[in-house]
Amino acid sequence: MPTWEDAIAIAKRLPEVEESTWYRTPALKVRGKGFARLRTEAEGGLVLMCGLEEKAALLDSGDPAFYTTPHYDGYGSILVDLERVDGKHLAELIEESWRRKAPATLRKAVDAESG
Repeated sequence: MPTWEDAIAIAKRLPEVEESTWYRTPALKVRGKGFARLRTEAEGGLVLMCGLEEKAALLDSGDPAFYTTPHYDGYGSILVDLERVDGKHLAELIEESWRRKAPATLRKAVDAESG
């Protein structure tokens, strides 16, 4: 079961990731833009940025690791239950969330490194 610390370690493999706060909760940012936030509200979970189609696909998959609340209706983000998510899938979602907020120059640098 991944933890917030695991999410930080995954994210820090990407350029210019910094630990910060967002809505007064622990968060990860790239050049000042939040891409992951640990919710401390009653529902808990990790907020990650994603496209609306990806969000719908994750919710439709029936995987209990992914959920939303009315607050996030119509918004490109998914809530992830760290107690239920597969670590590899979490890493993919964190990178995708980072890509949605990172400047193009950083995305291109990551793509160039990976070939």
